[in-house]
Amino acid sequence: MSGAGKKVADVAFKASRTIDWEGMAKVLVTDEARREFSNLRRAFDEVNTQLQTKFSQEPEPIDWDFYRKGIGSGIVDLYKEAYDSVEIPKYVDNVTPEYKPKFDALLVELKEAEQKSLKESERLEKEIVGVQEISKKLSTMTADEYFEKHPELKKKFDDEIRNDYWGY
Repeated sequence: MSGAGKKVADVAFKASRTIDWEGMAKVLVTDEARREFSNLRRAFDEVNTQLQTKFSQEPEPIDWDFYRKGIGSGIVDLYKEAYDSVEIPKYVDNVTPEYKPKFDALLVELKEAEQKSLKESERLEKEIVGVQEISKKLSTMTADEYFEKHPELKKKFDDEIRNDYWGY
């Protein structure tokens, strides 16, 4: 197998082991997203399987003596000479160096967005707890208890009453 094909197969194999498919699946909310994710995983597995089977195997060497016995050495030697003269160019990766810095920058941006999202999630969870707490107590809560939790509203209402402003 050529060096580039083997390298691609090795990278694909390593990638398949490091992808947290279950973790990503837990984040999905809609059925459509789950379907698309399932299609992505199936496509990835198919490509990975092809890379592992097709490109990870060395071709079997040609048994030139077998063909010399059946066909004759003149024509077989001609084919062998032509076969040996074929040079398959080595793959030179010009794409990865160009996109690697962009990819790394996106990873950094992704980590920042993830942290920001986690902080926002924590804030929203606290807000939800507060709203649930208020909704439980709302039927029995007095105005003084409510204003105790929201002093800015008490100040606003006191200012409106003091200034004789009744909203109309």
